[in-house]
Amino acid sequence: MKLLVVEDEERVASFLVKGLSANGYGVEWVSTGRNALRRAADPDVSLVILDLGLPDLDGLEVLGSLRKRGATVPVLVLSARGRVNDRVKGLDLGADDYLAKPFAFEELLARIRANLRPRADVPPGLLRAGRISVDQVRHEATVGGRTFSLSAREFALLQAFVGHPSQVLSRQELLSMAWDMDFDPGTNLVDVYVGYLRRKLGDALIETVRGSGYRLRLDGHV
Repeated sequence: MKLLVVEDEERVASFLVKGLSANGYGVEWVSTGRNALRRAADPDVSLVILDLGLPDLDGLEVLGSLRKRGATVPVLVLSARGRVNDRVKGLDLGADDYLAKPFAFEELLARIRANLRPRADVPPGLLRAGRISVDQVRHEATVGGRTFSLSAREFALLQAFVGHPSQVLSRQELLSMAWDMDFDPGTNLVDVYVGYLRRKLGDALIETVRGSGYRLRLDGHV
């Protein structure tokens, strides 16, 4: 199983190559966007770890080009650009995951494992995370085999959680994803609608992470 590391800073690339190799992965390193586009097409590459600040092409341009070419290889963006709009743009362009620098290496390994897990065939427009299914065409949410009726905003918020399972999402990120709003420290919209989802889907499904935001628990019960 080969991982392609796309990183122009040699010190960071060396750290990643050594750490990933020590954990049993085959690793190839390239330092430019053009080489990334060439090597990511190799069927032996199982996952791409992509920095955005490359010397020739912007990493988002590389990501967009890969997806336009039909490449389905999982892409994990690893970048110092950690602002919400950068992360949202990367995910919208087709990144499978996004981790901001500085990062904990154990978290990077967990994200890699998650993105390398075999994925069951999922119909278009359907998001799945654990026992939760979100049908974006029918606007239906199913948890543990039970279908729930949600308002448009509740549905948008659940979509954000299911699209980032087990990931801690800040209130700012959730406002951006579900309401397309910039951060407003005076609003409690997220807290209110998390409460609505908990009442409908079960208190254990969405966990409060003190000082950070909320996380979808895949082991939560309805």
